[in-house]
Amino acid sequence: MRFDRAIVVDWSSGNDTGPRPRKDAIWLGQSTAGSDADPLYLRNRLLAEDALHVRIDAALAARERLLIGFDFPFAYPAGFSRALTGQDDPFAVWHWFALHLEDTSKRNSRFHLAGAINRSFPGVGPFWFNGLRTDIPGLPRCDLREGHGMTERRRCDSLAKGSFTCWQMGGAGAVGGQVMTGLPVLHRLRRRYTGKLATWPFDAPEVVAAAPVVLVEIWPSLLNAAVREAMAGGGIKDAHQVRLTARALARLTPDQLRAMMDVEAPEEGWILGLGQEAALVVAAS
Repeated sequence: MRFDRAIVVDWSSGNDTGPRPRKDAIWLGQSTAGSDADPLYLRNRLLAEDALHVRIDAALAARERLLIGFDFPFAYPAGFSRALTGQDDPFAVWHWFALHLEDTSKRNSRFHLAGAINRSFPGVGPFWFNGLRTDIPGLPRCDLREGHGMTERRRCDSLAKGSFTCWQMGGAGAVGGQVMTGLPVLHRLRRRYTGKLATWPFDAPEVVAAAPVVLVEIWPSLLNAAVREAMAGGGIKDAHQVRLTARALARLTPDQLRAMMDVEAPEEGWILGLGQEAALVVAAS
């Protein structure tokens, strides 16, 4: 579990955020054990995906091992994959969203897609929050769901205080839109780098241990104490989060990483470092 470089991506499901760096946009942090790159502002998802290709290609050419963390859930609560795809396989959900989501730099179909999925479930839900002016059949604007049959949270979400569920498609702090726009990108990375990229914790431990590139789910709020300290000097919170999280991942020892990855969550996934926040904070400092 030794990596030469760590990259952390703070994702966004919104439209192009313009040329000036701002909060609630896409940010990328990159660190090695001895140095940190300046956080990179990326104004839309197309640019972010291209930036990842450049960095993965460079790492592979240099024979570096690369750990890449994304700040959105890699899977939904148990049962959703089978209901949507007929398989208990999170990768099938990645593929399904890659096929069905329409996404450009200035608009995407996430709210309409959430409504379409809801209409295939009984009751109302599981998704909620319509961020558009026009009503979308099947997608309630408020949390008025019932009878859809899905649990509200993954097991790791229940342990991550302050986290939001995958079902809330918008609103301050919500991750539903990030999941729906982020999973297609992960799917394309997995296809583009077949045989060189592994995803934790879905791939077998021996595959993760040997792959040149490993994708992990992270949650920058695990480093809230360090981020608050950095914010005292000003700046954009998202930039501090990716910088500090990338630094922490790059400076963890192989034994610490191995312990953090010693979990079994084959369908729902897991947040790297959950329950071991103290080690992350020390590494970030």
